[in-house]
Amino acid sequence: MSRRYFASPFIVWIAAGTVIPLIMIAYYGFTDRSGAFTIENVVSIMGAEHAQALWLALLLALISTAICFVLAFPLALILKDSRLGTKGFMIFIFVLPMWMNFLLRTMAWQVILERGGIINGILTGLGLPALDIINTPAAIVLGMVYDFLPFMVLPIYNTVMKIDNSLIEAAYDLGATKGKVLRSIILPLSVPGIASGITMVFVPALTTFVISNMLGGGKINLIGNIIEQEFTTSSNWNLGSGLSLVMMIFIVLSMALLSRLDKNGEASLI
Repeated sequence: MSRRYFASPFIVWIAAGTVIPLIMIAYYGFTDRSGAFTIENVVSIMGAEHAQALWLALLLALISTAICFVLAFPLALILKDSRLGTKGFMIFIFVLPMWMNFLLRTMAWQVILERGGIINGILTGLGLPALDIINTPAAIVLGMVYDFLPFMVLPIYNTVMKIDNSLIEAAYDLGATKGKVLRSIILPLSVPGIASGITMVFVPALTTFVISNMLGGGKINLIGNIIEQEFTTSSNWNLGSGLSLVMMIFIVLSMALLSRLDKNGEASLI
């Protein structure tokens, strides 16, 4: 009884913050403005504008996730074998930017990448041509990688730190090369962290609208931008909710993949 009593605030919190909003989204998603049942809001994802925004969001999210993995996996291995990694100093460096407001971090890249920004200032000072990076998909990918890289590093680092070094030493004693050890021991044992990192990067990258608004200059519409516009600019909560339900399918699939690859919950952030 005491456990149920102390759990009641969390149950209320989950109901108020998760269950009730999901019910409201489902209600608006399957009704029109008159309250009549319809599936047009969900099916509208197949329209030309919405489908293009969805596929572009998927493409940029996949690219960002791949770049984050390429950067995070070697870094996690380096931290595993270094004193800085064991003492947590480098992990603190990666977590530190996350304490800063998300909008401020994105605005910083807006200043860096703009036509008269820091990067172009350095290039013109060196006599090199300026780069038109801002308001392009490349700028959006760069912003995603910067903002979501820690969510890839931390789960992978947490997983590789749990790998028993005696397994690696035994493989070397049996004549295995570094490539063989990486492919046959380190990589398979790192799958839970990799799956967790991919999920934690891909989902927010797929649904983001702040980064694309600020670094894309409002010229590049991802599916997150369209949903945000339906709720705020157009005040069409029904269509916005229908599109949100479609996006939830991708989130559920990602979480299902994570649960299959990380059955023991080994890839937590800490």
